[in-house]
Amino acid sequence: MAVSGFNRLFEGGRNIMRSYLMIVLLLLDIYCRCVIGYLSSPHVGQDPPYTAQQNPVMSSPVALTASSVVSAVGGENYTARCPSDGLCTKLPAECISCSYQHNCTYGQPTNYSCTTKPNIRCVNESGEHQQNFTLTVDCRFCWQLDSSQYRCSNSTSCMTVSCPRRRYNATCEVLEHVHCLGKRVFHKRLFCNWTGGYKWSTALALSITLGGFGADRFYLGQWREGLGKLFSFGGLGIWTLIDVLLIGVGYVGPADGSLYI
Repeated sequence: MAVSGFNRLFEGGRNIMRSYLMIVLLLLDIYCRCVIGYLSSPHVGQDPPYTAQQNPVMSSPVALTASSVVSAVGGENYTARCPSDGLCTKLPAECISCSYQHNCTYGQPTNYSCTTKPNIRCVNESGEHQQNFTLTVDCRFCWQLDSSQYRCSNSTSCMTVSCPRRRYNATCEVLEHVHCLGKRVFHKRLFCNWTGGYKWSTALALSITLGGFGADRFYLGQWREGLGKLFSFGGLGIWTLIDVLLIGVGYVGPADGSLYI
């Protein structure tokens, strides 16, 4: 009789250990899929790798950038944004017209012939007024600039907490005083990077201390999951443990799809 009871107790303990082992393996599988999925995701939209030999030459004629964008903002209104009697080489790109049809070596400073637009007055280093001048610009297309040299639109409708991380189609515009080849307005695929103000440390602290009552899910705006944890006492502790791990690795995030701060 005692042996039979011991066997049942032993079997029960073994079943519990097996259940916990399966949960741990499941969490490890989720984490590995997350990491592997992110590392293997194609980086579409990033600057294409430069594989040519040293000192590549750009020989194709590039119709100008600097001036072609007087565009949409409205005809002759550019004069209001162009400083009067300032240095010609410091004028914003929309104030001048340059000829970018010369061969140049990528990344190397190159001199281009530029002309001020009508009604624009500028001076050289000696203070003399001039209309035609030479501008030194690095031989680089606008989409190859450093990210600090252009502004891109942001999106608050894409999910930032996902594996692999999601991207959105952004419209980028070069800063007005930066000169480059090609179109000054271009498109890129960027990672979703907006935030709704939720703190990862707060979510993790709530998950560890009050996770059995669903406080972590309520904080993240996941009301249905929060109610489920509340009325199931944190899934008898199992759901609580799982959420601590998932929030800890960043797999579970705000319901609005934003990043933690």
